[in-house]
Amino acid sequence: MNTHARPTTASTSTFSLLWPMLIIAILAMTLRPTLTSAGPVLDDIRLATGLGLQGASLLTVLPMFCMGVFPLLLPWLGRYLSENAWIAGGLFAIALAGVWRLWLGSGWELIISALVGGTGIAIVQAMAPGIVKRWYPQRVPVAMGVYSASLMAGGGMAAILTPLVAKHYNSWQAGLGMWFIIPVIAMLLWWLRPRERMEAKHSSVKRNFFINQRAWLLAAYFGLANGGYACMIAWLPSYAQNLGWSAQHSGELIGVMTVFQVIGALGAPLLSSTRTDRRPWLLAAVVFQLVGFIGLIVLPAPMMNVWVGLIGCGLGACFSLTLTVALDHLVNPKLAGVLTAFVQGVGFIITAIIPYVAGVLLDLTHSYQASWLMLVITLIAMLIMTTKFSPASYVKAMSD
Repeated sequence: MNTHARPTTASTSTFSLLWPMLIIAILAMTLRPTLTSAGPVLDDIRLATGLGLQGASLLTVLPMFCMGVFPLLLPWLGRYLSENAWIAGGLFAIALAGVWRLWLGSGWELIISALVGGTGIAIVQAMAPGIVKRWYPQRVPVAMGVYSASLMAGGGMAAILTPLVAKHYNSWQAGLGMWFIIPVIAMLLWWLRPRERMEAKHSSVKRNFFINQRAWLLAAYFGLANGGYACMIAWLPSYAQNLGWSAQHSGELIGVMTVFQVIGALGAPLLSSTRTDRRPWLLAAVVFQLVGFIGLIVLPAPMMNVWVGLIGCGLGACFSLTLTVALDHLVNPKLAGVLTAFVQGVGFIITAIIPYVAGVLLDLTHSYQASWLMLVITLIAMLIMTTKFSPASYVKAMSD
């Protein structure tokens, strides 16, 4: 009897380990297509709707702004609904924005759909790290790596497939709207998630990180780290098309970036999981981006794929490691979730500003180089900030 029971027990154990990971991965894949699908067909959108460059930047800026505002309000809003209701509502909003994009025709409708989708993204994204820490308390770096890699994979798929679908149906709306499918699948999987004993409402931990210097440092770091990503998805396809690339090939550049983002997002947490000091890997991630953006300024055309690959690897590693470092600061999953919500909240507000400033610089200078130079300056600042994240400082930093 026992010899037959062991395989069943082992398979059950494997399933109980991997099933929540699959749910985390699909949840993460819903969080970027709303942002990355517009870039490769931006010229078609602007031609059809009359959107200017600053208006087009709102397609990225507004979702990023939502990602900033909601996590900051979560300690108060979370009292009124359960985690289950918030996640389901967020996924519904992302799906609704996708369905709406199948039929909309004006620039303002498109911008409002970005706001609706961005609200849903903000809700799911604010709660996801806390879920990761709760489901995988002993495997946080690996689980955050899967979450980050899946998030970036969803964005990359959207950038690659959107122009193909738009061309096939001769409709940019079809290319943008098709991404309602992933949140619908995610809603089904969330309904089938492992059952836990949860509070009727999403309980908030009473801890004010607004007066904590380390929380602000983490938030600023996270915001600057994502600013590069926001600029790349907003402007890289247009930049490539300005150099003579087609819409399809410019979308494939986002795909190249995504492949290396996934490698960085999975590889960096795995490599850093054997030590608590993650600064060497963060420094390497920032240097990769720095070399890539300098390359885009100095020698863009001949080595575009190399520069984009370096930037992607650095962005992927930076995203997952920054959230992992934030989670490392606190042992309690709920408290760590509140900290990461604050970090994402303030961070994404900073992130939202960066591509808008890049759009203003583009309007003023008629050159993408000024935007890349701005990002080089932010990365130099990040090199200095990275040195502050010593594990020996975590306890004292959180007690201040």
